[in-house]
Amino acid sequence: MKHNFKNLNIWKLSIELADEIYTVTDSFPKSEEFGLKSQLRRCAVSIASNIAEGSSRSSNKDFNRFLEISLGSLYELQTQIIISNNRNYFESSKNEIIENKITELQRMISGFQKNLML
Repeated sequence: MKHNFKNLNIWKLSIELADEIYTVTDSFPKSEEFGLKSQLRRCAVSIASNIAEGSSRSSNKDFNRFLEISLGSLYELQTQIIISNNRNYFESSKNEIIENKITELQRMISGFQKNLML
């Protein structure tokens, strides 16, 4: 069963998160241009992209596989945010907002997966 990814709350929140990541990484030091900055952006884009790609699959099992990849990218992103925060690349208040979105998205994707496989 195919889903319209644009109607999925998990996709909408992943787009919000990607926008947030692009905003906070704008101020990263030049030395991180091809390091953490690039890594964070690719990771954030990957989350939304895999949700969208998975939604086009003909089976829920296939869609679930793409959701697993999204979750993996989300945990990877969370790790990179912690490293960036430890290096003081952005304000702590921004860190809290991003961490909350990541945690919420992890919860939502896991819940969506459970419903998908029923």
